[in-house]
Amino acid sequence: MNLKRYLPILQWLHNYQKADLKGDISAGLTVGVMLIPQGMAYAMIAGLPPVYGLYASIFPQIIYALFGTSRQLAVGPVAMDSLLVATAVGTMAVEGTQEYIALAIVLTLMMGIIQLSFGLLRLGFLVNFLSKPVISGFTSAVALIIGFNQLGHILGLNLGRSNGLADLLMEVFRNMGQIHWLTFSIAVLGMFIIKGVKKIHPAIPGALIAVVIGILLVEWAGLDAYGVKVVGAIPSGLPDFHIPDLSLERLENLFPIALTLSLIALMESISVAKSMEDRHQGAYQLDSNQEMIGLGMGNIVGSFFSSYPTAGGFGRSAVNDQSGARTNLANLISALLVALVLLFFSSLFTNLPRAILGAIIMVAVFGLIDAKYWRYLWRNERSDFYMLLLTFVVTLIVGVKEGIIAGMGASILVLIKQVSNPHIAVLAKFPRTNIYRNVARFTDLEDDKEVLIIRQDAPLFFANGRNFTDRVKREAEQKSPQLKLVVLAFGSVGSIDMTAYQALEQMIDHFHRQGIQVSFAGVIGPVRDLFARAGLMQKLGDDCFFNEVCHAIDYFKSEQKQRTDRFRQIAVQSNTRTHL
Repeated sequence: MNLKRYLPILQWLHNYQKADLKGDISAGLTVGVMLIPQGMAYAMIAGLPPVYGLYASIFPQIIYALFGTSRQLAVGPVAMDSLLVATAVGTMAVEGTQEYIALAIVLTLMMGIIQLSFGLLRLGFLVNFLSKPVISGFTSAVALIIGFNQLGHILGLNLGRSNGLADLLMEVFRNMGQIHWLTFSIAVLGMFIIKGVKKIHPAIPGALIAVVIGILLVEWAGLDAYGVKVVGAIPSGLPDFHIPDLSLERLENLFPIALTLSLIALMESISVAKSMEDRHQGAYQLDSNQEMIGLGMGNIVGSFFSSYPTAGGFGRSAVNDQSGARTNLANLISALLVALVLLFFSSLFTNLPRAILGAIIMVAVFGLIDAKYWRYLWRNERSDFYMLLLTFVVTLIVGVKEGIIAGMGASILVLIKQVSNPHIAVLAKFPRTNIYRNVARFTDLEDDKEVLIIRQDAPLFFANGRNFTDRVKREAEQKSPQLKLVVLAFGSVGSIDMTAYQALEQMIDHFHRQGIQVSFAGVIGPVRDLFARAGLMQKLGDDCFFNEVCHAIDYFKSEQKQRTDRFRQIAVQSNTRTHL
């Protein structure tokens, strides 16, 4: 058994170079330092005590380092997934209660099992049903929801959590007179520090600097006595091992969001991992299915140590790469640093202002809004833009789950429309050449009244087979009473199912009854195999199959029907010889 296939850590550990160590240590410490404030901030988004963000930063990273194939992907809590956790669990339990925490941990286990199953069954293609426009619209809306949900911490107001932007803004408006300006000033200072430090160098942990300054301000000036809310005591020590409390009711209620969250986390993580792989071309090869296994195993093991759902984050992964990460040793170092903080230094964060955590979240999530991509779609593909806009509006106004369902539904409807109405072109010849092109695009083509040439640019199957044959019949009716030959250019038809084949055979019979010959040009191997199995080749004969459109027409026009045997053999070659 090849252990390196199942434990990718062995692929790089066996050949680990001393030169890699400096970069891995630097990256591991940098990302670990980032994870401490980020983890606590993202746990707040999820409606969990801040310490659970630190728990989620340990074991998922360690397990991913063993099973993952990306060497720069930084795994841990992420903003968007954290909001989805709050959305799902908040409908089933009161935020901050033991039941709420237990449900979040069960969700982690379910998510891990789904991701692991996807990887083992090699179902990575399912991620493709979440198209980039849907993800961009969803992410932009979620970023606004997350950001505005931090207004309570930033303004010092007691606001309820809501997934509707209008509700949030109305509640802020009603409480404008109660804004705690000292808290607001601390939040603004935190944002200024984070953004300013990032302009100096992206690898500098601006969030940690903001955290340190915030803690010092509270301790030296006693700001908590003036109404500035702080994180409070954080439990010290590593999380205990415990088996999540499963019940059939919990599994049934959490499964829809666990599936959705799994797909979103996988798409987010794998897209980041692929971008990292592109930056290190030739250094290693990413395996998407193994990535699912690594992320799934991380969530499964993490759930036994109080972790809530994790994924690969773009921001931390970028910093990990920029700081010199060469292998997954950087992940192990990051996890070790967080563990040391929990063991020995958790008391240092007691006086951390919640306004600073709100500032960290605000800066992070608004970076998720990609306005350039919106403009790009508007200029180049309006249908994708409208799909993005639909997802954005539904997520923002109705809710997170409804938004992702609307986006996925729109993607599937667009896909169905495209595959059921593929591009079909009527072809004609440039004068004095054997080049055939779409008559809808070119005006100086020869119009041969005796010949109709049709090209289908997609597979033929039950959803579009009848549309194709109806289109061919309509074009034949419009051509002229002189029509004698229909040439089907099938070079772009990759496959045909039996429903479409039967429609095709009925169309051929229809033309034969009218005395019109049907020939095929450029039929590829798998389709020739089907024609051989179904008996169409025997029914029509070899003289109806050609390698090129011009060959079919020349043969039909010639008075002496002669063909090179070699060309005939190529046109009708099939690995199937049995007539069914």
